[in-house]
Amino acid sequence: MEHHIVAEMTAPGDTLKEWHMVRAGQEVSMCGRTLDMTRPQLPADAWGTEQARPFCHTCGALFLREVP
Repeated sequence: MEHHIVAEMTAPGDTLKEWHMVRAGQEVSMCGRTLDMTRPQLPADAWGTEQARPFCHTCGALFLREVP
């Protein structure tokens, strides 16, 4: 299954709140948040790198259980 990482931004300042993992073709993160798909995105292989921090703990845990 394909995944990608999408940024969740804060409301007034539009600064990064945290990154979430999303399954391909969906607009809801693995933790259940509905995200704005026009926000910055990263490939799934950025998970665990400095570039993808801070990362949603729930998305990360579910992603680990879903990928080989």
